[in-house]
Amino acid sequence: MPRKKPTPPRRIPDPDAFEPRERIEEFVNEEEDSERLQEEVARESSDEYMVERGEGRHEAGKRDVELYIRTYNTLLRSSGEVSLKALVQAHYNIDSSLHPDARSPYPDMSALIYCALRLPSAILYCTHVLLGQSEEVFLKQGFQVDRWQAVTAPARRRKWFYDGKETLAVYVASVSDTDDIVPILVAFQIEWNKLYYLINADPTTIQLLSTRMDRSSPVFAEITRVLRQRLHIAADDWRRLEVVWGDRLWENLLIIGRQRKSFTLRMLGGSHVGFVRATRKWWAPVERLLDSLGLRERPVYFVSSNTHSLVNLTSGSVLRREAELIDFALSGQDQYLAKECHKLQSGEVPGNWQNFLYFAAREWARTPEGQEAMRQRVAEEQERGIWHVGARHGLEIDAQIFELARLHPTDVDPRCRMPGMDLLAKSKAIILNIDYPLGMAAYRMLREIMENMSTILGIYILGKAATLNGSIGDVMISNVVLDEHSQNTYWLDNCFSAQDVQPYLIYGSVLDNQKAVSGKGTFLQNRQYFDFYYSANYTVVEMESGPYLNAVYEDQYLTRYPIGENINFARLPYDLGILHYASDTPYTRGKNLGAGSLSYFGMDSTYACAVAIVRRIFEREIRYVQERYGKAELREEAAAARDGRQSPPESGQDDSRPMEASVT
Repeated sequence: MPRKKPTPPRRIPDPDAFEPRERIEEFVNEEEDSERLQEEVARESSDEYMVERGEGRHEAGKRDVELYIRTYNTLLRSSGEVSLKALVQAHYNIDSSLHPDARSPYPDMSALIYCALRLPSAILYCTHVLLGQSEEVFLKQGFQVDRWQAVTAPARRRKWFYDGKETLAVYVASVSDTDDIVPILVAFQIEWNKLYYLINADPTTIQLLSTRMDRSSPVFAEITRVLRQRLHIAADDWRRLEVVWGDRLWENLLIIGRQRKSFTLRMLGGSHVGFVRATRKWWAPVERLLDSLGLRERPVYFVSSNTHSLVNLTSGSVLRREAELIDFALSGQDQYLAKECHKLQSGEVPGNWQNFLYFAAREWARTPEGQEAMRQRVAEEQERGIWHVGARHGLEIDAQIFELARLHPTDVDPRCRMPGMDLLAKSKAIILNIDYPLGMAAYRMLREIMENMSTILGIYILGKAATLNGSIGDVMISNVVLDEHSQNTYWLDNCFSAQDVQPYLIYGSVLDNQKAVSGKGTFLQNRQYFDFYYSANYTVVEMESGPYLNAVYEDQYLTRYPIGENINFARLPYDLGILHYASDTPYTRGKNLGAGSLSYFGMDSTYACAVAIVRRIFEREIRYVQERYGKAELREEAAAARDGRQSPPESGQDDSRPMEASVT
């Protein structure tokens, strides 16, 4: 096919940034290479190109997703670098619900922001990405990542290292990390190159981006408007991009405009054994702490949530600083906090005061005063039997240990208090909370914990999910989970119901008796995927429950978890509860975590779920202590304490529990 002759330079009117259009107008660019590349990407994303190749246009389904996964997994077997150009067409073909406008020549801002939040800012300078399971794997290949700069992404816990030039190294904890990283990089490359073409469509765009002036100037506002229109970015998307990139927004766009992006990817010695070894290294410091505290043989409640909710609810560290937090909120350093504080104090809006304090504490921690309070907080929490284990090896998953007997009942969040709290002083149980992992890493971590902790009393999973029938902020409680990794369907007796969460939820609804799908990756889902599962009444799409239940299966049966079976978990020897709060509504175009953020309102659903979990644990332990010691003995000990008499020592007492005590 003859190549189209370059058109002479000409001016065209700035397009309407808010007007949907099928194809971009021909760019005005004097450089032939830029025009050729622009025509190439537009052609490769067109229906005509698909027909030329004999593929035709079709509605993407699960087969396309599986083909995409198989494509990059086979490519990553190579010992050399793999260009992500080879995956662009496969990425187009899946029609990802997180990247609905991948084929469009205009930027898909929701997808771009989603990727920017999950990649470190150093990605702007890099063209090479290395994947490895441990530091040893990198060292064997000659990459001393321990000497590189440690970098992080705002919305994804993962260990990244930057060599200061063009290479990023990242630890992968399971196959789910690969399923997450690869599509994010491909999507980011696609959106980068769209912006590259748009920035270079008019030579003056680079000049405008190079302008330095006061942000409060009317000229600055006018230049911003022109840039938005030329780049086809809506005003609200531009504001979100400013939140993500801050003052570096214009500089980052300049970097994008200087070169077309083409990432290369290399997997360094990935293996099943490597994942097992990495998980064991993660567990080692947790095990050492348990041994040093003499807690290794204690019965344990396992919780997968986050590292802020349970500690805030049980330590009282934030609530004791209420006056300081109010002063900070009303100081005006953060206008949003000041407004919300006034509204709550005046009763203008509904909301939980404790949730607001927890949110304000996160912002306060960025100030010098807040940082000093955080240093004091560590000692206060250890005094109350709360211990933190930071991630050190490969898996970016922090852990926390709570000794129930050492908690101070008066410090506990008012929503979690209940009659008999003083009886927790007789409890031998601990809570082991981990910062919820991604996908199959959940299976490996729970299995490691079960191999090393002898008595499990409860397993409680709190995470975020997409909802197909609810709204952002709703809470979903599932009693059926389909795991896409194993194709197993698990039928549960979920210990939580709507009544356990609804009293503590203000803005959303609680939907129990739901059915959940544990998917392989956020980008690896499309409209047909959702339609297929929704037709079978699956309404919750998340990533951790299925892998966790695969580990539970191996704790109960003699074999490794099976493939494609229906498994009844209605009667387990321990408590099992799964809660998800809705962070995405994929049936509403653009409503994903790239398009928006739960922000302060996300505290409502997160803490409603966390309160339900803490109350469940407290209730069970209080009931167990009452059953074990008997009311008469407890009254005698209380009287002895009042009279100043010493109670008999308990350190040698056994805490083995009858099976019935572990089943509700």
